[in-house]
Amino acid sequence: MTNWRPDLGEHSGPRYLAIAEALAQDVAQGRLAPGDRLPTHRDLAWHLGVTVGTVTRAYGEAERRGLIAGEVGRGTFVREQLPSAPPAFQELGSENGLIDLSYNFPALESDHAVFGEELVGMAQDPQLNRHLGYLLGPGRASHRAAAADWLKHAGLDAPPEEVVVTCGAQHAMFLAAAALTRPGEVILTEALTYYGIKSIAEALERQLHGVALDDQGLVPDSLEAAIRSSGARVLYCIPTLQNPTTTVLPEARRRRVVEICRRHDVTIIEDDIYSFLLEEPVTPLSALAPERSFYATSLSKCVAPGLRIGFLRAPLAFHDRIATAVRASTLMPSGFMAELASRLIRSGKAKRAANAKRAEARARQKLAREILPTDHLVAHPGCFHAWLTLPRPWRHEDFTAEARRRGVMVGSARVFAVGRQPVPHAVRLCLHAATGRSQLKSGLETLARILRETPADAGAPALV
Repeated sequence: MTNWRPDLGEHSGPRYLAIAEALAQDVAQGRLAPGDRLPTHRDLAWHLGVTVGTVTRAYGEAERRGLIAGEVGRGTFVREQLPSAPPAFQELGSENGLIDLSYNFPALESDHAVFGEELVGMAQDPQLNRHLGYLLGPGRASHRAAAADWLKHAGLDAPPEEVVVTCGAQHAMFLAAAALTRPGEVILTEALTYYGIKSIAEALERQLHGVALDDQGLVPDSLEAAIRSSGARVLYCIPTLQNPTTTVLPEARRRRVVEICRRHDVTIIEDDIYSFLLEEPVTPLSALAPERSFYATSLSKCVAPGLRIGFLRAPLAFHDRIATAVRASTLMPSGFMAELASRLIRSGKAKRAANAKRAEARARQKLAREILPTDHLVAHPGCFHAWLTLPRPWRHEDFTAEARRRGVMVGSARVFAVGRQPVPHAVRLCLHAATGRSQLKSGLETLARILRETPADAGAPALV
């Protein structure tokens, strides 16, 4: 146990916050190192002349910030400060020697030919200039019509006038959250969710409230309880190939979620970025309740993220608010890229690219099942990612740190956790992020070896 004694002299405000701030400062400045065990609540309270309850609140705040982790019988430890989301600015793939399985990227090895033919056609188009200027509004009519045709592949039949062209699905989600909520208001999400919505909530000053998940996805009874307790009127969710847990919400449960949202007047933001990976689409929530649903998708995963073209389908009553959010965020999506995306859709090349990625996803999932213990691997056979539950005594932060030390980056469950509920000991593996199947095989074999080992501190004595 470290003999940590915080200096509270330069920290004002409530004592519990001052202790948490001092702890954060000492971690940042290296006076506390990852793995250091902190004093017991009682010892620190005695030294500082505060109540045990004050120290308990301080440690709770520090744990909420991701600084420490506590376990019954072992004590409270300083966590390795892994990022809670990808760095704000980073040249991806720039870390030499690392196999990065932390980003959910699509494989792009053979996609260049798809674009070359259409780019040549655009260069020869005498009306190319009309796609190079400003275009305010929801998008050119021809682009929205192509988008509506694309949405039909996912089981959503929406008129083109309800579709807004966006700069990717992340932008579509941002527009929906901005149109539906105000600063300080609550957005419901799955208890483990895509970190992109966490970034949006932080930028827009919204609060997130987690809803329980099980092996089929969002739990309807938990959703209803969360609506009652939080007063939230917006739900963000990923019903199909949920990120990070890979679940596909069954149709009966989808209808139950819609019924609950109708009864409580809750609007749904549906992130349907992965539905193209299914052989047969499951009915989107937005098809079951179009009057209260915002549907976000893009061509990033199924064609190429560099297009930065997505689509937001929303009720017409909200389009003025969406237009305001578009002007405030990007002014407009690229007309040039929207034209390229539309040509890819109309020519059938986008569909062929999506089919190729589905086949590659199945091949990589098969490889993961061959290498990793299947009793700990939660995955859909067509998904880009897998959810690896960790055997005892591995904890998510220890496993993530050990994997990185051995040259493999994975996503700790903490990255996806919402609120202060217990974080499961699991990691997300992005199987398409690896450059080729041979690199993926090498990374998975490293992870399999780590799983067979015991963490270095597993035998640490319990505190009395």
